[in-house]
Amino acid sequence: MAYRIEVRPAARRDLKKLDKRVLRKIDAAILLLRENPRPPKAEALQGKWRGYLRVRIGDYRIIYCVQDDRLVVCVVRVRKRDEVY
Repeated sequence: MAYRIEVRPAARRDLKKLDKRVLRKIDAAILLLRENPRPPKAEALQGKWRGYLRVRIGDYRIIYCVQDDRLVVCVVRVRKRDEVY
């Protein structure tokens, strides 16, 4: 069953700042999370991001959480590695 994607306001602001070429790649990756919210390359985060997952798209990271009871993938941040952690 497909999950619903929710993009938080902070992630929306992050997406607006991206170059169109990078934005297309990240949009495609986010849409893939609808079918498989835990792809093989997703990693669980530690520390203040405990409970969240991340997917790497080039130099960028998509930080998100999965709510299985509601079938929702909630995108929290989309930033370069050195800016997000």
